[in-house]
Amino acid sequence: MSKRDYYEILGVARSASEDELKKAYRRCAMKYHPDRNPGDKGAEAAFKECKEAYEVLSDGGKRRLYDQHGHAAFEHGMGGGNAGPGFGGPDMGDIFGDIFGNIFGGGARGPRRGADIGYVMELDLEEAVGGVERRIELPTLVECGPCQGTGSEDGRLETCDTCHGHGQVRFQRGIFSMQQPCPACHGRGKTFRSPCPSCRGNGRVEEEKVLQVKVPAGVDNGDRIRLSGEGEAGPPGTQPGDLYVEVRVREHPIFQRDGDDLHCEVPIRISQAALGDTVRVPTLGGEAEIRVPAETQTGKVFRLREKGVKSVRSRAPGDLYCKVVVETPVNLTTEQRELLDQFEATFVGEGARRHSPKSSTFVDGVKGFWERMTS
Repeated sequence: MSKRDYYEILGVARSASEDELKKAYRRCAMKYHPDRNPGDKGAEAAFKECKEAYEVLSDGGKRRLYDQHGHAAFEHGMGGGNAGPGFGGPDMGDIFGDIFGNIFGGGARGPRRGADIGYVMELDLEEAVGGVERRIELPTLVECGPCQGTGSEDGRLETCDTCHGHGQVRFQRGIFSMQQPCPACHGRGKTFRSPCPSCRGNGRVEEEKVLQVKVPAGVDNGDRIRLSGEGEAGPPGTQPGDLYVEVRVREHPIFQRDGDDLHCEVPIRISQAALGDTVRVPTLGGEAEIRVPAETQTGKVFRLREKGVKSVRSRAPGDLYCKVVVETPVNLTTEQRELLDQFEATFVGEGARRHSPKSSTFVDGVKGFWERMTS
């Protein structure tokens, strides 16, 4: 696969100064750095691509070689004995792929479309479930207004004299015939006499883009929303890239989401668990009631049908699962302590075991264990 032009990667003109290169690299590195995009293989690859481009273009000697010969200056051993721009030598698969691709009519393509952009949008659970419209701002490359993306000051374009409008040039290397993007028009097939002063002939300028993004109801953590044509503007004559908005749902203080279902814990008192009670529980649509029967043990789960989430992929909402947790009372008054002492005094003798089924099972298990150990 043909490698992208280093100037295109950094989003600068071929006449870019050292300071412009440095600013472009910092912007690119901030956008794609692995620490800001954990687990994103695409961002990791883009970061390495930016680093490679800057290592070449920031070095005067390497930049001159690149301007004259393109990637071939490093991939095919033309860099004065240097195997490559600081990344461990050429990829033999790419070399042979380029050579044989050109022999059989393939080879380098013209200008690519604009780059895709990734944006992470954090939402509360309620926003993700109910849907929301958000205003976002992101720095990106947009079509230059004064020249309408042509790169020409007067808007007039001419057929490139070097490639005759094909966007590619062919050259001979030994027995092999090879082709690469035209160095004069950078693969566009068109040139201009006077570059636009606003974009310096690049056809694109950096700008803070403002968009209104509609997030559909029911999105989940990791879902991506594609906005076609809202990515970076491409080189003159090409289509813009796309914007991908990735949803990240913040942790909720009450609910945990599992697909279309919701889970929560409901604390109840010992008296409620022992005697039974009607307990009010929260849902995303308001309050609901669950009937806790007498002698309920901690960990008991109650299901409320269709009180979960209706995702963007499902037809019906999921359920809400409420797990009751029996709380031990704290900050007791003197009267409460006395009442509990009186209550505890009723648990005496063998008859007390029938009031604590789990405790009885545990005690029987321990006795059996010691009997087996001592036999």
